[in-house]
Amino acid sequence: MTIDLKGRIALVTGASRGIGYFTALELAKAGAHVIATARTVGGLEELDDVIKAAGGSATLVPFDLTDMEAIDRLGASIFERWGKLDILVANAGILGTISPLGHIEAKVFEKVMLTNVTSMWRLIRSVEPLLVRSDAGRALLFSSGAAAKAPAFWGAYAISKSAVETMGRIWAAENTHTTLKVNMVNPGATRTAMRAQAVPGEDPQTLPHPSEVAQKILFLASPELTDSGRMFVVRENRFVDFRMPE
Repeated sequence: MTIDLKGRIALVTGASRGIGYFTALELAKAGAHVIATARTVGGLEELDDVIKAAGGSATLVPFDLTDMEAIDRLGASIFERWGKLDILVANAGILGTISPLGHIEAKVFEKVMLTNVTSMWRLIRSVEPLLVRSDAGRALLFSSGAAAKAPAFWGAYAISKSAVETMGRIWAAENTHTTLKVNMVNPGATRTAMRAQAVPGEDPQTLPHPSEVAQKILFLASPELTDSGRMFVVRENRFVDFRMPE
């Protein structure tokens, strides 16, 4: 299926590498102008070169998502330049440490919550007015299978992603009266630096490349999408519904 995103404005966080990088590229190839954010300037500049070579366009915004005032300024800047936002891909996040809950350093736990949860809320707060100005606003919030499985030793990360899922479901429910569609994405184990950090003994060649994930989730940014408040499981290539515990 060909996705046409010409004339649409997309914001991608964590766009300097991994899934964020390749999702930004796919959005640009489909015609969207990509606002790419990340801490790593070099990665953003490389992305910009690849996007331009593919005939697309991008605006680079290097900043740290833990800078809450910078997130507020980003929303204001997007409004001043474009007056709206069509697509949000909230991909940026950190792992923290793989450790028993009681052994996690307070500063590590707090940084995971700040980066993965608080910054997500602040981002929603900043860009929601722009997304509802679009004729078909679309938001993709990245979660993880760890949120539902609650595996031992993945505490900080799994807890943060559970919070992201709940936040996304609430946000979707609050926008049933608008054209904004909000969905969560579970990419599954992917050949990324974060995965290598979490499972260092794993052969990365056995995992899907982040470009494969990006290609599968592109349709979630389409104006034709009707689903909202659901989870798209990339490995299964399908939506699943949230439900109460059994």
